Amino acid sequence: MFASSAPHGVSATQSEIAPMIALDEVSFGYTKDRKILSGVSLTVPKGKLVAVMGGSGCGKTTILRLICGQHTASAGTVKVSGQSIDSMSRDQLYAHRRRLGMLFQFGALFTDMTVFENIAFPMREHTDLPESIIRDLVLMKLNAVGLRGTAELKPSELSGGMARRVALARTIALDPELVLYDEPFAGLDPISLSVVGQLIRKLNDALGMTSILVTHDIMESLKIVDYIYFISEGKVVAHGDVATIKSSNDPFVKQFVNGEPDGPVRFHYPAKPLVEEFSGAAA
Repeated sequence: MFASSAPHGVSATQSEIAPMIALDEVSFGYTKDRKILSGVSLTVPKGKLVAVMGGSGCGKTTILRLICGQHTASAGTVKVSGQSIDSMSRDQLYAHRRRLGMLFQFGALFTDMTVFENIAFPMREHTDLPESIIRDLVLMKLNAVGLRGTAELKPSELSGGMARRVALARTIALDPELVLYDEPFAGLDPISLSVVGQLIRKLNDALGMTSILVTHDIMESLKIVDYIYFISEGKVVAHGDVATIKSSNDPFVKQFVNGEPDGPVRFHYPAKPLVEEFSGAAA
């Protein structure tokens, strides 16, 4: 593990004083017998874009759900802007979620609505703005992702990359302080992936947001993020800024970054020795 958990460009002192997100020794399991997270600690300072990476099933999306308040940590604390999620009342939790933007894996657009209606939906649901203002805001959000001309199209008429950009426009519809991205690059071609990646970085900076990016795409992440946490078997096994990750000799980081089949992450799921398994079957 690396020496500091403070993202690039932010001192450890600054990170400790006012992080947007702070997980302290957080553990969680869907059942008592199998823990998903075990003693996870990480911080995300305001205005930064931080990636959480690791293999499938390691607990990345669970971290997002804990931040949203969908799940409650079995141990440790999850704080957003200094307030513990677990201590929030129902009204406080709803207010907290209104400050969030969430880009779901594969976008999750409403298929029976137009692009315009998809982006207008959160505005109509959570504000009392007149339709004339909503119209202007929707077109501004679409323009920000380069898709103002798609307003009257249905999601089925869009390419995969265009649909993901529309989903991104909907994510920022209410100008959230905090945005959570769950595998935003999944299923995209290289050009669309790069476009979405650059939009995530530019929107984070232009709107002054704080973002957590859950992804497997190490190459694109290294281009846009400030800091990376690696999760394996429910624990933070490494973390660092982009320069640190690129130069790391940590076995897990090297295996993940280079996509190597051999390393700390094993190919075989734990099982009995092969000889014992077959001899038992023969008996």
